[in-house]
Amino acid sequence: MRASFTVLAALLAAAGSASPVPELEARQSGNPFVGRTLLVNPGYSLKLDQTRQAFLSRGDQANANKVKYVQEKVGTFWWISNIFLLRDIDAAIQEARAAKQRGENPIVGLVLYNLPDRDCSAGESSGELKLSQNGLNRYKQEYVNPFAQKLKAATDVQFAVVIEPDALGNMVTGTTAFCRNARGPQQEAIGYAISQLQASHIHLYLDVANGGWLGWPDNLGPTAEEVRTILQKAGSNARIRGFSSNVSNYNPYQTDNPPPFTAGSPSADESRYANSLGEAMRQRGLPSQFIIDQGRVALPGARSEWGQWCNVSPAGFGQPFTTNTNNPNVDAIVWVKPGGESDGQCGMSGAPQAGAWFDAYAQMLAQNAHQEIVNGANNNGGGNQPGTPTQPTQPTPTSNPGGGNGGGNCASLWGQCGGQGWSGPTCCSQGTCNAINQWYHQCV
Repeated sequence: MRASFTVLAALLAAAGSASPVPELEARQSGNPFVGRTLLVNPGYSLKLDQTRQAFLSRGDQANANKVKYVQEKVGTFWWISNIFLLRDIDAAIQEARAAKQRGENPIVGLVLYNLPDRDCSAGESSGELKLSQNGLNRYKQEYVNPFAQKLKAATDVQFAVVIEPDALGNMVTGTTAFCRNARGPQQEAIGYAISQLQASHIHLYLDVANGGWLGWPDNLGPTAEEVRTILQKAGSNARIRGFSSNVSNYNPYQTDNPPPFTAGSPSADESRYANSLGEAMRQRGLPSQFIIDQGRVALPGARSEWGQWCNVSPAGFGQPFTTNTNNPNVDAIVWVKPGGESDGQCGMSGAPQAGAWFDAYAQMLAQNAHQEIVNGANNNGGGNQPGTPTQPTQPTPTSNPGGGNGGGNCASLWGQCGGQGWSGPTCCSQGTCNAINQWYHQCV
């Protein structure tokens, strides 16, 4: 989304200049992920059993091994997206303590995601709380307070908390009356959440959408001003570590060949977005550290424009957790969105409602998985230990020649079978080879 928000920026700047803004620094000077592993979520691993069994039923051991590697080795964030799911925090704490007893040093990734009137622009992930039905007070009392109490009581566990994905994006670019009316109360709600989650073992990352949404020159300043407003509402003593980006999106971390639709943007990939928005933050005395979601990454040519966000196909599992980011502004590459959960009833054919398991999509992600996952699968699921530094790259499309499924040199279901520059198999062991676009043909 690209638009001019000069008026909004001026208004926010004027509001910000009404009172001095103290410089906000990270509560802890060090990267909280260094020397730690991102905790594996057994609930997500259980969902992937269906995916692994689907491959095994076709005799596709290679892709089944990739899924097993993800199940056992790849940490992901736990989404606490309604009041009922607050109970999952207790389960995560128990898992972390068990991991510590095994000699591991985990950090628990949580997503605080229950803002009243959330997802005001798209609506696919609208939540349980409505501002018109006492949603702001319920958010504070029934959701944030117990969320914070559980974390503060577990002083022996380290937490990384992503705060309200997409909220900033809607605040900066939302033009509907629904979004405009929600903006003020949502600022208050997020500020309250930040104020309640102040503890040395809790590391907060306020979500700032992604480079395709807020990384344009016209949006960088207004985004930083919006952050400053929220932090003012959190109180002068409140601190956050930094920001999360690309949550539930498909942008690559680093690419040497940005697609044409990124022309004119200083944020053509998420690493560049961390630099461009980070600079806007630093100019205002705000934190500038990021974590970048790479749970799902679109393959080259999958999108014709940046606004395509829903169950993008083809895509693959991206770089697993690492602190070797090649960017001093980025604390870690992480998996926030668990690959396989639908974005909504849109995008790839057959997609269920948002949050429902979409196994055909999970199979595609595994087949196009990042090389680290391929290497781990080839090592009988061993591979690198979670958090081992690796060079971040884009996911590698895999043709799975033969794949042990009797398909000879043909690609398996959901695999690549053609496209401009493709040198792999052009036939399908299952399904038919359909042209998704000029770069990518897929067995469906």
